[in-house]
Amino acid sequence: MATTGLAQDDRFQRHLTGAGHPERPQRLQAIAAKLVARGMTQACTTVGASPVNMKLVRRIHEDSYLDRLKRACEDGLPYIDTPDSGICAESYEIARLAAGTVINAVDDVMAGRVDNAFCAVRPPGHHAECDLSMGFCLFNNIAIAARHLLDDHGLSRVLILDWDVHHGNGTQHSFEADPRVLFVSLHGHPRIVYPGSGLASERGRGAGEGLTINLPMLPPSSDIEWQRAFDDPILPAVLDFDPQFVLISAGFDAHRLDPLAPLELETPLFGWMSDQLIDVAKRHCGGKLVSVLEGGYHLDALSDCVALHLARLLDA
Repeated sequence: MATTGLAQDDRFQRHLTGAGHPERPQRLQAIAAKLVARGMTQACTTVGASPVNMKLVRRIHEDSYLDRLKRACEDGLPYIDTPDSGICAESYEIARLAAGTVINAVDDVMAGRVDNAFCAVRPPGHHAECDLSMGFCLFNNIAIAARHLLDDHGLSRVLILDWDVHHGNGTQHSFEADPRVLFVSLHGHPRIVYPGSGLASERGRGAGEGLTINLPMLPPSSDIEWQRAFDDPILPAVLDFDPQFVLISAGFDAHRLDPLAPLELETPLFGWMSDQLIDVAKRHCGGKLVSVLEGGYHLDALSDCVALHLARLLDA
């Protein structure tokens, strides 16, 4: 069995998005309760939660955006940039905490303190652009972590696989010209599903051309289509890229019960996808893998999928 890190902290629940918002503190409450009930919290090694050093955030986000977000929280505004991105007075500091916790998980894996890790953090991140909040996201947690691996740990090949039902536009734009990152996204088709990006024709640019792989799925996409996408083109591309670290944007909103998307994935598929990426990490980079929570808004489906994903990490 692997030594698996688990990042959880009650402070993430203090990011308040407004009444009726789907990205709500109850998401983490449901996950925590399920993991305790199944004895999984106790089986994991705790990853510490601490605020990110802002120099790491500035590698991904512009100062003007960070200043604007901080002021919006201090001024008590209800959202930043779009009504989807609800905020409260503490949201800026909680976003710092989320990004810093993911950095801690990456550092723990790189130092050998744990073999892999899952970060149950919020706010989520993969829609956040360099200068704009989108889709519930404030800081792009996984992009910040990837740059940390490249710039501070000296890696030259990082895989980011995003299986959230919504395309990880912010992550793609952070690395689409960077040959050190292979970005792969499976998501609902942009003609139908937010945010309207992630066509198969978006393949990167410049030195990064061909290292962005978008796999848009038309509803009602089911498990078999996603498994076929792993068989080809994902796994052959990953084999060729030979990653030194695997990062997962782990959204669970492609589940058939999720209220925000019209796809039809079943719970076991998330365990199957976990197995594929764990195997990639074992084969290429000594098992080094960190997954970061993104979407997932049906509380039972979300907590079941997270528990299954974490079980696979523990069994790695």
